This record gives sequence, C-alpha cells and structure tokens, in this order.
Amino acid sequence: MPDRARWVCLDVGETLIDETRVWSVWADVLGVTRLTFMAAMGAAIARTGEFTDAFALVERPDYDAYRPQVRDAYAGFRSEDLYPDALSTLDALRDAGYRLAVVANQPAYRAAELRALGIQPEVMAMSEELGVHKPAPHFFGSCLELMGSPRPADVVYVGDRLDNDVLPSTAAGMRAVWLRRGPWAFITLAQPPEGTLVVSSLVELVEQLTGWWDGEEGSA
Repeated sequence: MPDRARWVCLDVGETLIDETRVWSVWADVLGVTRLTFMAAMGAAIARTGEFTDAFALVERPDYDAYRPQVRDAYAGFRSEDLYPDALSTLDALRDAGYRLAVVANQPAYRAAELRALGIQPEVMAMSEELGVHKPAPHFFGSCLELMGSPRPADVVYVGDRLDNDVLPSTAAGMRAVWLRRGPWAFITLAQPPEGTLVVSSLVELVEQLTGWWDGEEGSA
C-alpha cells in the first residue's frame, strides 16, 4: 500500500445490513402478504429505482402514517440483520491498513445501533444528521470532509446500488465497488462504469481490493 492513507467507506443497507426483516415488517404492518410486498418492491425498483413506489402498488399511499408502528415492530438493527461477512470484513480491512468509514442513507439513530452490533469505523454518519442524502454530490463531499479531506482517489465507496452508490461516488472522484447483493443490485439493466470493482460479497472485496486498487493506480 502507498504511504498515504487509503479509506474504505461502506454503505449500510444490503452492504452491512440484510434488509429482509425490515421489509417483512413493513408488509406485516400494512396488512399485505410478504410475497406480494416483495414483488411490489421488485416492480418499483425495476420501474424507477424508488422503493416508495411499492406502497402505491399495494394501495398504501399513506405509508408515512405507518412509520411509528414499523419502527416499534422492527425495534432497530439486530445481530441477525448483519450480513455474516460484515464484522469480519471490517476487521480484515483494518488489519490490512485501510481506514474505515460508514456513511449511508439512514436515520441518525442507526449509527448507535450499528455501534452496538460491533460496527466501529473511524468515521460514521447517517444522511439524516448530514442533512443530505445520496445520490446528491454534497453527500459525497461531506463524506470526504468527515474523513479529513483525503484525495478522492484515495477513497473507495462500497455499495449495492449503481444509481446511489457507484455512479455518484465515481463522479465525486472516488473509486467505486459495486456489491452485487440485494434487490437493487440484481433488478437493473444498467452497467457499472469502467474501472468499477464488482464483487458478490464482502469476502470477495477483501480478497480483491488491494490488487485491484494497485492495478488501477498503475494504469492511471
């Protein structure tokens, strides 16, 4: 690795956290079968990429009124929601000399929940506390500021969505890793920009990151 620090910044949903349970809770609270709601989610993602469109498809456009019930029923992130490779990957990246950040589109209270599960990066911030969310360019500018303003090329952003993670982080000058798991990663016809590292797990990220990054720098 080079003398200057390299940062790995990770998304939360479908990167560190498996969101199956939260969407199942939404279905239960709305009184829609889980299969129907998941199908509506898939259709919404395929059409617009916005999960909120799923509520109209299941005739629950007033979904905001159900948020308190969902929050109570979900009761925050649990250890069972962590992907099995989440904690070990953070340890492996830290041992390899990378500095770690977790910055994502989430309510502010999720940061404390993640820390309680053992997610302990140097930098952690949620979009609600930043006052800006992906894919806005200012979101990624805020990420860099929180890390102490490293060169964007010394930061890799890891996420499951092309539209929210890969494309805007690349536009910000960062390196991008597309983690192909979760519905947004599979229900898309788009392709990542040239130079993107594509992996199917965080284990694969650890295995490939240093060689890919060194190769990218050598070809720059």
